[in-house]
Amino acid sequence: VNNINKKTMPRIIRPTGGINKWLHFLPISLHKMVDQVLRHILSNTTFTTLFQGKLSAPYPVSNVQSLGLSSVLEADSRRIVTMVRDTFEKEGLAIVIACGRDTIPYASSVRCLAPDNVFVIQIQHPRYRLDRFDLVVLTSGALHQADSAALRVAATNWHDELAPLPKPLVVVNIGGPTRNCNYGVDLAKQLVSSLHNVSETCGSVRISFSRRTPQKVSDLILREFSTHPKFYIWGGEEPNPHLGHLAWADAFIITADSISMLSEACSTGKPVYVVGTEHCRWKFSDFHNTLQKRGAVRPFTGSEDMSDSWSYPPLNDAIDVAARVREVLAQRGWTVG
Repeated sequence: VNNINKKTMPRIIRPTGGINKWLHFLPISLHKMVDQVLRHILSNTTFTTLFQGKLSAPYPVSNVQSLGLSSVLEADSRRIVTMVRDTFEKEGLAIVIACGRDTIPYASSVRCLAPDNVFVIQIQHPRYRLDRFDLVVLTSGALHQADSAALRVAATNWHDELAPLPKPLVVVNIGGPTRNCNYGVDLAKQLVSSLHNVSETCGSVRISFSRRTPQKVSDLILREFSTHPKFYIWGGEEPNPHLGHLAWADAFIITADSISMLSEACSTGKPVYVVGTEHCRWKFSDFHNTLQKRGAVRPFTGSEDMSDSWSYPPLNDAIDVAARVREVLAQRGWTVG
């Protein structure tokens, strides 16, 4: 691979709204086709009124695809193929990295249409013909950018605010329910009770919510801890302290729904306690089992002494994947530079 001076990140987003939440079992191409048919049918105002009367939520006329990605182009296999062919002579082979089952048809199509111009890497097993990809990479957790270099920078940037805090500094990251890890206010009440139980062994506690955190959950946490002298609750204002928390925390307490937050915390080698694994299924359960076998996480029960320290080999999937990619490219006589 010659110098890679350009990076593009096309997105793949399923249709949303109305009955789409029940159509995620479909292959994405078929899901989009069904969505287009429904939108065409529902463009009839009279029929739309009758149809929406049978639904708990209205079916939007236009697809909602905000999520902060409005400026990112929707993935198009043929457009990607045209781009890599046009740039091949000047910039060399293009590396295409895809992750998630919805990316499988796009990535395999790109390789099929331009096998001499691309090197296609599929993250996680596609459950599909492996010969349609140049490399399939299996990871224990989510790939992320919170590596040692990023955390060193964050440690410097957040030194004045976080270094003086009483130890141990415990960071609590609260996500939100998903299809495969569904929970409600009951889990938040359990977390509140457990945090009260361990607060005596904490020096400082900093709590962060995610965009998926239900309002009822965040309101409950705020009522319980907003005036507690040991607790600080991040309100979503900039700058985001997430990397600073990773760098300075002595221990983490994280809800089970977020593979990315758990993967980042486990890359530090510091104690990670998990809340709500009993609500998870499918790949989420497999993920939690893997982390527990590695000694990276323990269930949060509320009986812990948060000053106790334990460690494990950090989860470094991104480093391992990068090394594997370089190795395979080198075997083919290519280098990344």
